Amino acid sequence: MKVLITAATALEIKPFTDWLQETGEATSAGNFTIKGQKGALEVAVLVTGIGMMYTGFSLGKYFALHRPDVAIQAGIAGCFRRDWALGTGVVVRREVLGDLGAEDRGEFADLFGIGLWQHDMSPFTHHYLINTWEQLPPALQALPQATGVSVNMVSGSAATINRLEQKYQPDIESMEGAAFHYACLMEHIPFLQLRTISNYVEVRDKSKWDIPLAVKNLNNLLRQTFAELPII
Repeated sequence: MKVLITAATALEIKPFTDWLQETGEATSAGNFTIKGQKGALEVAVLVTGIGMMYTGFSLGKYFALHRPDVAIQAGIAGCFRRDWALGTGVVVRREVLGDLGAEDRGEFADLFGIGLWQHDMSPFTHHYLINTWEQLPPALQALPQATGVSVNMVSGSAATINRLEQKYQPDIESMEGAAFHYACLMEHIPFLQLRTISNYVEVRDKSKWDIPLAVKNLNNLLRQTFAELPII
């Protein structure tokens, strides 16, 4: 089984890559073989860089040469919901682009709203990029199912936050999720997007963030997920 693990930054998945180096056999830079429950797993690690531009380019290059059996994007995220504690892990089921469009008389309209894109054009369902893969590993089945909004500028003002909440009702915010969903859907590659909450989406105050907790929980989830992949 061939598995792609991808993240925007090396920091987000460092404990997991350290584990790969300790327990697996490195076959080349960023590639490992791990003995699983039902045979060997071929694991590739791809750090794309931050944002949709870097993510789309990196995945495009990778998928042109390789076809994994499953792709997993792992990362931390901001959260719009206060009933999800910092450090909570989620499976992102659908993504929406939060700031690709036009501003007209103080109002934002996305590309669907201004008619440049058509609703339900492939691979969109209405204006969402939905992961319909149902074969979640047991470690993930109890996690909240989230709607993600992907942005080029992390939200830090009440006006921007209110616009995103009113228009898309997202649970979490990232800078890469939609690019990952789009690439996998276009290439028909089964995928998972795993996120842990590092902060709430609010007027920016990094003193309230807990990145170490989010990274720790994310990598624990990756380990649990990875242990169960051979039974999928």
